[in-house]
Amino acid sequence: MAWALKLPLADEVIESGLVQDFDSSLSGIGQELGAGAYSMSDVLALPIFKQEESSLPPENENKILPFQYVLCAATSPAVKLHDETLTYLNQGQSYEIRMLDNRKIGELPEINGKLVKSIFRVVFHDRRLQYTEHQQLEGWRWNRPGDRILDIDIPMSVGIIDPRANPTQLNTVEFLWDPSKRTSVFIQVHCISTEFTMRKHGGEKGVPFRVQIDTFKENENGEYTEHLHSASCQIKVFKPKGADRKQKTDREKMEKRTPHEKEKYQPSYETTILTECSPWPEITYVNNAPSPGFNSSHSSFSIGEGNGSPNHQPEPPPPIADVSHTSELMLVNLLPTSTPQEAQQWLHRNRFSTFSRLFRNFSGADLLKLTREDVIQICGPADGIRLFNALKGRMVRPRLTIYVCQESQQLRDLQQKHEDGDTVTSTFFVYHAIYLEELTAVELTEKLAQLFSISSQQISQIYKQGPTGIHVLISDEMIQNFQDESCFVLDTMKAETNDSYHIILK
Repeated sequence: MAWALKLPLADEVIESGLVQDFDSSLSGIGQELGAGAYSMSDVLALPIFKQEESSLPPENENKILPFQYVLCAATSPAVKLHDETLTYLNQGQSYEIRMLDNRKIGELPEINGKLVKSIFRVVFHDRRLQYTEHQQLEGWRWNRPGDRILDIDIPMSVGIIDPRANPTQLNTVEFLWDPSKRTSVFIQVHCISTEFTMRKHGGEKGVPFRVQIDTFKENENGEYTEHLHSASCQIKVFKPKGADRKQKTDREKMEKRTPHEKEKYQPSYETTILTECSPWPEITYVNNAPSPGFNSSHSSFSIGEGNGSPNHQPEPPPPIADVSHTSELMLVNLLPTSTPQEAQQWLHRNRFSTFSRLFRNFSGADLLKLTREDVIQICGPADGIRLFNALKGRMVRPRLTIYVCQESQQLRDLQQKHEDGDTVTSTFFVYHAIYLEELTAVELTEKLAQLFSISSQQISQIYKQGPTGIHVLISDEMIQNFQDESCFVLDTMKAETNDSYHIILK
């Protein structure tokens, strides 16, 4: 009986032991899986993830960036796995850069419904050239007067607002855009990589550039100075069609390599993703000066001089003189006595800001000594001829010039004496020149009104005295048939109906 009672107890012990063994076996399986059989760090180490991993900063591998910029140009296949991508561009060709809003929900809510500003730069990739960037760009400017390094193809771009290019900052463009809307910018790079290499015996290797984008938001004063995000990529620029040939050459070289050698190189991607980087150093980002050319009301373009060298601080353009404190003559005609600062002001006033850096040390006498060939060689044919004409103060001749003299009581008395046979002494009469461009009766009315210091509405009709003293109404066709430099005596008659006047040309 005692044995019979112990049997269920033994069954419970056995069953309990089996459950513990099963639980421990399950626990072992879980521990084995967690120990590293499917470790994510090992998975990410596979070759297929190498390109994505290398594009992220080491300290922020899991960080989601607020913006992403995609250059729609293929990367080179001849780039090793852990190196930065390299993209070939054709000189002057338009390439799309897509501006993507990558924010998570609730991230940067202060820019919702607001515009941000992005600054595009083409700068040197090599540190050695970065330190001499100012001299390099000045040399390029002298060799390519009137050209820019970077431009925006505005007709092809989508979603950009107020695009601007500073005439004195050849490698920089900027614009406003709304992150919530589709935005694509088409850029053109006009310099080629071999323009900055030492000339040897041909076949020089071009230097790489960087396309860098810095994005800013508005501060409390409406200035775009608070940095949000920066990204860049490495490029090389070739003469037209040269990038296509280089891409094809790299692809053919890679096809000749063994499969083992190919594993050491990145595949060619159809687009180039710009990788996060530090903001480009510029004085306008760290001081209290207003952001270049932008404020909350999007006013007209006026930005400071700068360049991309890390050690070179931007220089402000020469101040524009107030018209009220400057001679009007100096604004129209440059004088030989003008100082270099006054010459700079004259260049800005006459829409030659692009060349202000070229002539920064030129006085008025220096500029006026330049020949027509000198100016065309420096500024190019179109701007050179315009600048030469402005320097020489060449005015466009009016289409018609007439001279008028107001008839006075003195003139009538002289005429009466002449008719009576009295001796008439010589008298000095003053005529006024009237210059006509449109050759219309309305224009003549306005010019005569200015001469009499009255309103043009006070002149009712203008007549020309014809044969036998008849009064012929002045018309546009009659004015067009006036002889140049004709002389007229003006007689005025009070109109019968109102306070206006009739004017008769005799």
